[in-house]
Amino acid sequence: MDDILTYRGRRITTADLTGLRDRIAAQPGLSRRALSLAVCDAWQWRQPNGTPCDAICRGLLLWLHRGGHLVLPPPKWGTRKPWRPRTNAPPVLIDTTPITGPLRALRPLAIRQVRRTPEEGLCNSLLAQYHYLGYQQPVGAHLKYVVFAADRPVACVTWASAPRHLGPRDRFLGWAPDTRRRQLRFLAYNTRFLILPWVTVPHLASHVLGQMAARLSADWQQVYGHPIYFLETFVDPARFRGTCYRAANWIALGLTTGRGHNAPTQARTQPVKEVLGYPLTPDFRQRLAEG
Repeated sequence: MDDILTYRGRRITTADLTGLRDRIAAQPGLSRRALSLAVCDAWQWRQPNGTPCDAICRGLLLWLHRGGHLVLPPPKWGTRKPWRPRTNAPPVLIDTTPITGPLRALRPLAIRQVRRTPEEGLCNSLLAQYHYLGYQQPVGAHLKYVVFAADRPVACVTWASAPRHLGPRDRFLGWAPDTRRRQLRFLAYNTRFLILPWVTVPHLASHVLGQMAARLSADWQQVYGHPIYFLETFVDPARFRGTCYRAANWIALGLTTGRGHNAPTQARTQPVKEVLGYPLTPDFRQRLAEG
């Protein structure tokens, strides 16, 4: 069968298109979501934890529809508002009394994974109020953490799926494009790291990063059905030196191009960022090269 199209690394053949058209013709009353789930089941298209790749499949079907390769059933509902990722969160009132002193005085710290828990809103709100980038709801696989000291939040850390194309990282790992597509799910990207502004405790940030490195892979395994072998993040050198990452033994990998998400021109559209990485296993390159 000839490969005629590629969507996010998945090859779509003539036989695939014929099967999709036949399914739509046989069940014209099927909703787009029901169609997506049926396609995921027929193609055995599932995440490592067994969940159907519904969101990606719906994106594929809409892409094929807009490209004239098939005609989807009419949508069951619509909206005039363009889709945007959620960037706000209701504010919360918490104790902002300054927390100072040595790190040992705060221990033991409690690091709680809060995604899909009642405390997720607290994490979202703290990021929206106090992180310089604000809050943006992650898309795809992600986990959120709040760090507590004696029941008071002192930090928030969020992780998400790694960016697809990142030159310094790919060169460091020795990845070819096909290996990157196959193995990218074993990386996690630190999207936000916030020490609350009333907390002044030396070495707290690097300590939290060390604790996160010790537990993130197991948490990811529990939620998504596979481990993490490598962590990465961006640091804006115009604002920060990334001292806490370096103190936690993260590795400087290089600089981004500043061209944003697959920019069609060579012009910079974003600030140039420094890329930092942290291997979670000694044999990370071997694990990330395996099929």
